[in-house]
Amino acid sequence: MLNRLLAPLLVLVCLGAQAQGTVYRCPGPPVLYTDALSAKEAHEKGCRTIEGTPITVLQAPKPRPSMAAAPAAEGVRGGDSRVDAGQQRARDDQRRQVLQAELRQAEERLANAQKEFGNGQGERRGDERNYQKYLDRMAELKDSIARYEADVQALKREISKLP
Repeated sequence: MLNRLLAPLLVLVCLGAQAQGTVYRCPGPPVLYTDALSAKEAHEKGCRTIEGTPITVLQAPKPRPSMAAAPAAEGVRGGDSRVDAGQQRARDDQRRQVLQAELRQAEERLANAQKEFGNGQGERRGDERNYQKYLDRMAELKDSIARYEADVQALKREISKLP
């Protein structure tokens, strides 16, 4: 008899909770947050209510169209993604020119730094009355020289890899 009286009360409480927008967290491989379940369904699935916790909903990014659906680029043959030999040669030549220009700039920076460093005996400037400032500048120059030498070597390696 008590169950008959409590059942409608339980239904009213559940409906009231549902009307307030109760959100449930349901377990599973993809954790599901929903407010579309009834209290009975949520209980059967083992879902918990989330109360007082703000929920942020993020929309998944739209998938990009596949490469097969994209129109063929100029100079690229239809079925495969190979580039014409002439076009590849032009790209390689352009890359070589860019790398050689970077190499010339790196070698100039290296030569200027080495000249200023003067084998560790660089000239003191007027603003370096404190000897420690001079030592700091020499240490920075030494580090810069090492970095510039590494840059030159890396650029030479890149150029040597080109056909």
